[in-house]
Amino acid sequence: MAPPGPGLRYVWIVTDLDGTLVDRGLEIVRRSALALRRYRELGGTVVIATGRNEVSAGRFHRELGLDTPMIVYNGARVVDPLTGTRLLDLDLGASWRTLREDLLPRLPEGVGAVAFAGEDAYVLRGAPSLAAYAARDRIELRAGPAPQVPTKVMLIADRPGLGPLADLTARCCPATRLLQSEDTYLEILPAGAGKEVALRHLAERAGVPMERIAAIGDNPNDTAMVRAAGLGAAVGDGHKEVRAAADVVVGPCALGAVADLVERVTAHPVR
Repeated sequence: MAPPGPGLRYVWIVTDLDGTLVDRGLEIVRRSALALRRYRELGGTVVIATGRNEVSAGRFHRELGLDTPMIVYNGARVVDPLTGTRLLDLDLGASWRTLREDLLPRLPEGVGAVAFAGEDAYVLRGAPSLAAYAARDRIELRAGPAPQVPTKVMLIADRPGLGPLADLTARCCPATRLLQSEDTYLEILPAGAGKEVALRHLAERAGVPMERIAAIGDNPNDTAMVRAAGLGAAVGDGHKEVRAAADVVVGPCALGAVADLVERVTAHPVR
């Protein structure tokens, strides 16, 4: 990774994708893309941190012209897309058997389940909601079972209101970490996973202090990362939990939330 840019107080910007940098049309907001280009010209480093896997997130990484590692699977993996090297690679371990045998048979009607292993996604339990999910993330859903212990399992409900589903999952799989990445998505991750954990790992590896990193997100799975960064920003139309945890609240995603953050850390307006 490039050395810190001279004169920048925050030498990294770490950004979530969906709802932060990427709009509802699944495209990078142009104003934010231009701002990140300007930030990189000033010597800053841009890192993507997402719940997507490296295949799904890769097109945004390429569109931005980045050469930095990506934090994917909500921090269960850090991968260098240029070489394929995994700098951090966690899996569900012993919880995988419990999840299969105890949780899956007890899932409510209308809740689908997808396991992510390697770079592929496998259907564990079908549901109508899976088609929209696969189209949104532009991934192919393969027939199960997963050939190895998965990195994560995604539960996809047909309606918001994940409290009962989260309670059931926590009882069945206590040695995992649960994150809500959308109002109908509940992610089951290795206990030690998280965007903030992966960010600390990557920053330490690069010799960059956390206080010199700005991070931005919009959903509860971003909260810990936003708190951990030297400057934590929340998208203006993001979840109230993230907004409450942030140092600053910027504008909505579609109007260039990430560009607003770049302006704050560089004093260079981007229109």
